Amino acid sequence: MARRYDPERRQRIIDAAIRVVGRDGIAGLSHRSVAAEADVPLGSTTYHFATLEELMVAALRQANEGFGRVLAERLPEGGGGDLAAELARTLGEWLGGERTGVELEYELYLAALRRRALRPVAAEWTESASALLARRTDPVTARALCALMDGICLQVLLTGGSYDEEYARAALARLIP
Repeated sequence: MARRYDPERRQRIIDAAIRVVGRDGIAGLSHRSVAAEADVPLGSTTYHFATLEELMVAALRQANEGFGRVLAERLPEGGGGDLAAELARTLGEWLGGERTGVELEYELYLAALRRRALRPVAAEWTESASALLARRTDPVTARALCALMDGICLQVLLTGGSYDEEYARAALARLIP
């Protein structure tokens, strides 16, 4: 039987892994569940990703790119204005959208606590976000802003509460010189 040329298969597998984690959590992620979701043979998932950690790394990296793009758009280099208000508004839009997407990103991000292979990717996100924020403030403040934004997002997600943009703006403003 001739092998079908499918240059998008790897990407479809990553997208399927993100959907599986979004729907079933990390515990539901397996080569088999991803193959079924992507509608590819089981061997394709193990061909492209020998381990589940490799697949999670690719999924986390892709998930990280989403918020990174949003931050880059909202924080143009040399931009002015009220940074705290811009960040609070951005967090509100992020949390106000498809919340399962935000939950998915944090589930993958926090999986790095137990899975060493994910730690460098989690660190990449922190470094990337800090670099974007450092275009508008100093590097130490940028890292503190990242930590605070993570904390606010986690509190909203874990408590099931609503996002308070004014609270976030006031808290973020306290860190900005």
